[in-house]
Amino acid sequence: MKYLVVSDNHGNRECLVELVHEWDHQVDAMFHCGDSELKVDDVLWQKFVVVKGNCDYSPDYKNECVIHHGEDTIFMTHGHLFNVNMGLTYISLAAREHQATICLYGHTHKLAAEMVDGVLYLNPGSIAQPRGKYSHYKTYAIIETEKNRVQVTYYSPDHQVIPELSVIFSR
Repeated sequence: MKYLVVSDNHGNRECLVELVHEWDHQVDAMFHCGDSELKVDDVLWQKFVVVKGNCDYSPDYKNECVIHHGEDTIFMTHGHLFNVNMGLTYISLAAREHQATICLYGHTHKLAAEMVDGVLYLNPGSIAQPRGKYSHYKTYAIIETEKNRVQVTYYSPDHQVIPELSVIFSR
């Protein structure tokens, strides 16, 4: 399976339009981890699975979701309600509760990909306002899952692979 994951565009709608234009028929699903600052009824959400971030004020956004896609069970939340700035402890408990194989989150604006106890924890970073060690990279991620491996590839907003950030995990 192949998934696009983006987060924290903070009102920059055009970058999401560009992602749809580039990837619409090349991925199995597109995920937005919150802080879009777009209206909940925006036509773009027909293309994305989306959750509410701390800067998304409509009560009609969901705080979290679980998606079963092929052999993958994906738990997604923005992360602010799970204190992800302090680590993955709380979000990992929720991922485990939902028997997730992939856990997607945003909020920190810091890209991260790690495999812990068979679960991929992925923050795509921010496509608009990156922070942390890789703050010079605005990013989104593509996850490709196979039976025995998971590949995470980070891209710049102009769809260029950032090879030094990409990683392959065994399952």
